[in-house]
Amino acid sequence: MAKESFIKGTIIIAAATLVARVLGLVQRVPLEHMLGSVGNASFAASQTVYLLILAVATAGIPSTLSKMVSERYALNRVREAERVYYAALLFGLGSGLIVTILLILFAPVYANMIQLPEAALAIRALAPALLLFPVIAMMRGYTQGRNMMQASGMSQIVEQILRVITAIGLAFILMQSGASQEWTAAAASFGGVLGSIGAFAVMIHYLRKLRQADREAGVRARRSGAKKVPLSDIFKSIFAMSVPIVLSSLAVPAVNFIDTSITIPLLSPDVGQAQAAHLYAILGQRAQSIAGIPPILAIALSTSLIPVISAAYAKKDMKHLKRQTSLAMRISVLSGMPIVLALSVGAFSVNGFLFSSLDGSEIIAMLTIGTIFQITMMTSSSILIGLGKPYIAMISVTLGILIKLLSSFLLANYFGIYGIIAGTMISFLIITWLNLRVMKKVVPFEVLGNRWTGFLLTIVLAGGIGFGVEKLGEQLVAIMPAKLVYMLTAGFVALVVVALFVVGLVAFRVVRQDELGSYPRLVQKALRPLMRLQGGAARGRARR
Repeated sequence: MAKESFIKGTIIIAAATLVARVLGLVQRVPLEHMLGSVGNASFAASQTVYLLILAVATAGIPSTLSKMVSERYALNRVREAERVYYAALLFGLGSGLIVTILLILFAPVYANMIQLPEAALAIRALAPALLLFPVIAMMRGYTQGRNMMQASGMSQIVEQILRVITAIGLAFILMQSGASQEWTAAAASFGGVLGSIGAFAVMIHYLRKLRQADREAGVRARRSGAKKVPLSDIFKSIFAMSVPIVLSSLAVPAVNFIDTSITIPLLSPDVGQAQAAHLYAILGQRAQSIAGIPPILAIALSTSLIPVISAAYAKKDMKHLKRQTSLAMRISVLSGMPIVLALSVGAFSVNGFLFSSLDGSEIIAMLTIGTIFQITMMTSSSILIGLGKPYIAMISVTLGILIKLLSSFLLANYFGIYGIIAGTMISFLIITWLNLRVMKKVVPFEVLGNRWTGFLLTIVLAGGIGFGVEKLGEQLVAIMPAKLVYMLTAGFVALVVVALFVVGLVAFRVVRQDELGSYPRLVQKALRPLMRLQGGAARGRARR
């Protein structure tokens, strides 16, 4: 039951995150066509600043809340769990108000610092969303701790639908009226405000359903008879855990914020202000949008993993803990790699199909390749938090961010924008390595064990043939409309890469028949017919 609950929660969050990411991409594609380089750079900067401040404003409390609520309900300490939730809501209200005011006041200061003064208006337009999103984050953390994953999922989807409609609609209206790129980017940013209102309404709906279910199950009666825990004690417990959690969860938004802050200042002395802004627009609008797709399952794993790991660790169920840790790391690697490969080798066609030009295809490919380290970093950090080791994750991320800064400044002098991206890859790899070292000491888990050779052969097979298909497809531009060629090529490359990757996993015995039962049922159904490849190989060895 525990495994099925974990898998179900992961699938729900993954599906919702996929829909939300696709909608986010749907938003950025028309905006990239409507806005020029300055407008795209301004919009990308506003999103990056917003995501970093949101992470700080919530202070890691949603993950802490999920963990604390899950543990207390598992131990039947219902009233204490509810008091923890109440305290988190109070913090969300206060922090949301403070950061909204600060962002409105200091947006021009930051925009001038990054040599993109036009971004100030877009940053200010998004600021009101921070009034609600910290509270929404607390609600999501609570419902995840109660294993109601669909609440988070639906709120993400509704949020993105309203964000997309508002952003594209307002940007189109202003563009048609002849407004500047600065104002058009600000109109697009304002979509996040209406998205926050929609997400808040959805969370209220699901919380009412949860309260009704509690009343029917008699949870309210158990809650009323418990001792009331002082809020001061709860805040001490929350912040003792949440401070390291927020620092450990800052890796991706902090890295993106660093890129936003340093790209134009570092590149403009060599390529000029306009070209530097153009390169950042590609990195922020195109590359980060595409590179945000592979980690979707890792985000879902990270979200649903913490309460499961926490509950097993609280009960000292080491056998279950080892199984869940191994399964989580294995699924994150095996599910993320084919998507990384498909988008990397097909980056030229993906770029040509989605965006207004072919500029920056190499930037998209390189940033996407590095997301495999982001995937392992996110999953391993969540496992450490679930194991009660948030300070270790915090130290790993802090070191990784410092390495990102140093390597980006150093490598940008020699390789330009590619040096900045290389700094991102190095930082994620270092964080993953540090996390895994500590995890091994707590839980004797295995990701692939002695199967890494087969895994690498699978990557070479799928990536190599996929790259060949991409290059062949590009030749069709001479005889067919370019957009059609890029669409068909990108789709066919993805199909070939994913299919060959799955076949390679079985043929090279990375996934074995005797462990098939540990995977989700949908994966079992897909892999079971292919297991004949292993059966034939085994019979051949037996005859010899």
